[in-house]
Amino acid sequence: MKIDEIQIRVRYGETDQMGVVYHGNYALYLEMGRIEWLRKLGISYKSMEENGVMLPVVSMTVNYKKSACYDDVINVKTEVVKVPTAKIEFNYEITNEAGELLTTASTTLVFIDMKTNRPIRAPQYILDAIKK
Repeated sequence: MKIDEIQIRVRYGETDQMGVVYHGNYALYLEMGRIEWLRKLGISYKSMEENGVMLPVVSMTVNYKKSACYDDVINVKTEVVKVPTAKIEFNYEITNEAGELLTTASTTLVFIDMKTNRPIRAPQYILDAIKK
């Protein structure tokens, strides 16, 4: 399936007193990876919500292998696991500039109709964009 990679420079405010990235900030890095993955398909969260579809995270697993530190440039690789149904699943790898694996992760998000607050099937425009 489609893979995208982005680079992020670790900011001081994302670290603890030892200069190590605080574990909770990895959720933000994963979100940035997903947003850019979708954007490169020509889809934005904003446009989805304007069309009445939201995409909340319902599951997230993060495995920490090695620390990222202040001012490191990290690479977030984002890949969709399979063709979405009512849910979309992503796998991630975060590496440092030396190519060392820092973190692996996965998330599951569900397509929700904002009017009914109920799950729906993936919009056709998303399926079409993935198949291109």
